[in-house]
Amino acid sequence: MTRRSFLKNSIALATALSLPALARSAVATQDERSLCFYNTHTGETLRSVFWAEGQFLPDALNDINKVLRDHRTNAVARIDPQLLVLLDEVTSQFGSNNVVHIISGYRSPETNRKLALLGDGVAKHSMHMEGKAIDLRLPGRDLSSLREAALKLGGGGVGYYPDSQFVHMDTGRVRSW
Repeated sequence: MTRRSFLKNSIALATALSLPALARSAVATQDERSLCFYNTHTGETLRSVFWAEGQFLPDALNDINKVLRDHRTNAVARIDPQLLVLLDEVTSQFGSNNVVHIISGYRSPETNRKLALLGDGVAKHSMHMEGKAIDLRLPGRDLSSLREAALKLGGGGVGYYPDSQFVHMDTGRVRSW
């Protein structure tokens, strides 16, 4: 069995496990980058090694694209791999047993337009539409600490929404709100 086949099979097995088991298995070697996701709208889970042996793994990226899709329209888009690297760097500051709760990943233009009309602070040209933004929380981790960790890395935009219980991260220019 090749390493890629092994990794792909591992991903499939991991999605069938419970969240606590996913969190415990989220340990990656220094030669790998991995993330555990829980989509709060679809209930889907995914543990994925998305980078290994010096490169991104296309099958893993496709799986991540699917779990971060627009849950309102089921539209799937390419998620910026650098967003995943940034997310890995931020979450690893909290240890290796983190399950990223996805509030919003990719957003189709249609969904973004509808949300912007509702006046919920949604940008008309949101980076979510480019697959370059994610709204998330880490259960059991202080939201303000998550914000501070993201700000410290300076990898892009960081928004703090304590009333809605999430932090926004994107790979755009460095800014915060």
